Amino acid sequence: MIEIEKIWLTDDAVWIRSKDGREACEYFAEYPRLKYASPEQRANYKADDFGINWQDIDEDLSFEGFFQPKNHTELYRLFMAHPELNASAIARRMGISQSLFAQYISGTKKPSKERLAQIYATLHAIGQELISIPT
Repeated sequence: MIEIEKIWLTDDAVWIRSKDGREACEYFAEYPRLKYASPEQRANYKADDFGINWQDIDEDLSFEGFFQPKNHTELYRLFMAHPELNASAIARRMGISQSLFAQYISGTKKPSKERLAQIYATLHAIGQELISIPT
């Protein structure tokens, strides 16, 4: 686990400093919800031992992700292409930790084949529910 000493925001990124002195940032431009958030929304975050959560805009970043190479996963590309998808709500629907789901999206953790199939099945089910809405 990475112990964080400091979190701060600049105009274009969120920065962290670990207790061992390493610094890293994540650019808002990489996260549509942060990119389009107001400065007030960006400033309204909560941090725990694992990462940062912006409840108002439904965004989570894990501290581990700040220090990982940016190998964008299929899930990452899917959620970046469709910012209307609510990752936290999907995680709740699946009954898994929102933090774990955020790590799957960021690529910090890799879901098993079975878990990935469950994620896609959940997304397909949501799509089918939306398609069935009368016009």
